[in-house]
Amino acid sequence: MLKNNVSLSVVSSGLDFDPNQFSGTDIERLNQAVLAASANGGMLRIPRRKPDSVSDRTFWLIDAAILVPGEMTLIFENCKVKLSDQCRDNFIRSANCGIGISEVLPLQNIHIAGVGKVVFEGADHPRASGDSGKVIGQRTYGTDAGKAGESQNGDWRNHGILLANVSGFQIENIMVKDSHCWGITLEYCTNGTIRNIRFESTGKRLIDGQLVTILNQDGLDLRRGCRNIVIDGIVGYSGDDLVALTGIKPKTPSSSGTLTSSGVCNFPEPERQDICNIVIRNVQGYCAGGHNIVRFLNSQGVKLHHILLDGLMDSSPEELRCAAALKIGDTNYGGLAAVGETYAIIVKNIYSRAQRPINLVGSLSDSLIDGVLNLNPESEPCVIANPEIVRNVDFLSMKTISSQQ
Repeated sequence: MLKNNVSLSVVSSGLDFDPNQFSGTDIERLNQAVLAASANGGMLRIPRRKPDSVSDRTFWLIDAAILVPGEMTLIFENCKVKLSDQCRDNFIRSANCGIGISEVLPLQNIHIAGVGKVVFEGADHPRASGDSGKVIGQRTYGTDAGKAGESQNGDWRNHGILLANVSGFQIENIMVKDSHCWGITLEYCTNGTIRNIRFESTGKRLIDGQLVTILNQDGLDLRRGCRNIVIDGIVGYSGDDLVALTGIKPKTPSSSGTLTSSGVCNFPEPERQDICNIVIRNVQGYCAGGHNIVRFLNSQGVKLHHILLDGLMDSSPEELRCAAALKIGDTNYGGLAAVGETYAIIVKNIYSRAQRPINLVGSLSDSLIDGVLNLNPESEPCVIANPEIVRNVDFLSMKTISSQQ
């Protein structure tokens, strides 16, 4: 409901649907404003929280996810959205998915944009962290560890911004800080743009005077079924891979809306699985956890193809060498992709001081790698683990120099 008896007719006459006008908790205000704006044009501007009798906070402290329907634009203006210690959920999630939603229906046209400095920040004491393969309290931090009735594994609720089966989307001009798992993740999303995103996570947090581990703090993940997407301008640092294309199937079949998989959405049709037609430009950052800056990973029959990576600047500090600026393939996660499953990849203009600038572990065919400047004299610009599954790939303009030059 609206504060001060402001009628919906007055608000819908042209005034913004400011969440500060609504009553309830912060997340109740935000989600009420989203619904009101969705019913009246589909645009919502979210400013700073106004101090009130409940709290003098100027940032939004949320206990659950902001749920975004289709045909909706959210514009965050010089504000911070922070997860509360009671929250075990995303910052933002497309409203078509969640616990118990077994049929994730398609949504169109979701736009999330920041104006000025906009920060999405994890909780001071996260209830859980890590992906579905991690037990909280053992390998990764979580205050739900050992609590009866609470899942003891990480899951998709730990991801920051989660869109599933959305066509026509934009995410731009925001920062994701101290996420509980992957900062932004897309599942079966198509025809979208991700632009000017900053990540700030290290895989570690100082909580109550103790340095704890938070695993799987990737920056941006594009997962199965993502197609026709432009990524332009990723900066900062992450606890795990900064940008990852991960086309891997669950170890065991799972249904949409369950907590048994790292994903919220599962379409079993093979023709929906491929990750393709992806452009990645202007990545400047590093993995503070020492993993990879960019990762291309597919297995178990999921194909990865028609990918352009143009412009990767390794900005890691002198005391850190990431495992790779770009890693392609992996022996884990269901094994190496077969020849012909990873193809039509163009990689250009890589500046790296990683342990292995390009670590080509898996198969690759009909592709081009051109323009690698390697500042680690102890490594070749491209290390090929399995040459027998690398077919018809051109390697051009690769140079190793001392980082002291």
